[in-house]
Amino acid sequence: MTTDEVRDGVSLTNLDQPLFDGAEATKRDLVDYLDAVGDRILPALRERPLSVVRVRQGQAPFMQKNVPTYAPPWVRRVSLWAQTSQREVSYALCDDRRTLLWFANQRAVEYHPGLVLAGRWEHPTHLVLDLDPPSADAFPMTVRAAHLVRQALADAGLAGAVKTSGAKGLHVFVPVDAHAPMEDVAAATRALAARAERLDPALATTAFIRDDREGKVFVDSTRAGGATVVAAYSPRIRPGVPVSFPVAWEDLDRVTPADFTIRTAAALVRDRDPWAGAMPEPQRLPAGLIEEGHTIPVARVQAMHEGKRRARARRG
Repeated sequence: MTTDEVRDGVSLTNLDQPLFDGAEATKRDLVDYLDAVGDRILPALRERPLSVVRVRQGQAPFMQKNVPTYAPPWVRRVSLWAQTSQREVSYALCDDRRTLLWFANQRAVEYHPGLVLAGRWEHPTHLVLDLDPPSADAFPMTVRAAHLVRQALADAGLAGAVKTSGAKGLHVFVPVDAHAPMEDVAAATRALAARAERLDPALATTAFIRDDREGKVFVDSTRAGGATVVAAYSPRIRPGVPVSFPVAWEDLDRVTPADFTIRTAAALVRDRDPWAGAMPEPQRLPAGLIEEGHTIPVARVQAMHEGKRRARARRG
């Protein structure tokens, strides 16, 4: 392994290696992009437990949650109990340029921060709705579904910002006040998804089981609690290395996810931070929205029970 360059005390190695198959980019392109947008992506990562998706040469991409034991001591860490794996996870906090460059050198392409800040585990900072189209060529449907979500938010007296996921869908972020409990934020997310579905049930669905979606856009309300969502400006491991990128509501009809890549996105944020500019101030969730959401089953739990019921019916 050869050191090609040193930035901010971080040795950068093998920069001319291909990033991954289909990327049409090198590791240097990744490092240069993340360094160029550092002032934009770091606010989305700072003080949040971070999971990254890395891709090594000749290997499948993998998600890394635990900080490797060989990480430099200046990479800040925070421990959090993971309910699903029933173990303590030592997450990184990517708070500065040096840590971001270190991750880039580790071939960390995707950056998935939590929706909570370190030390405030029970109070998400944002409510998120993830809009997943039925196919990669159905982005116009996703845009229409995003406007349903925007209408549902407006009807509840709320506002949000929207960005491409960097894959095929969209994410709507709604900043919430610092005292909102996790359970209430999750409930409000379910209620908003249900309200968006009711506005146009021929277009949008909250069906968690894919076979039940009937070619509609899935309004996913499960990005709540301890979930992560890919950060604004994060690259994705997709052909051409697209980037999750903020879009003004009025511009949604004029863009595609492929418009924003590690080759084009940095120039678009050189003089401004469109994500910070589009984000409303934290908002208080209406009591009626929370109450409605608490009557709606958690999608993953409901899908698990339904899957078991269908399995029993098949065996019967």
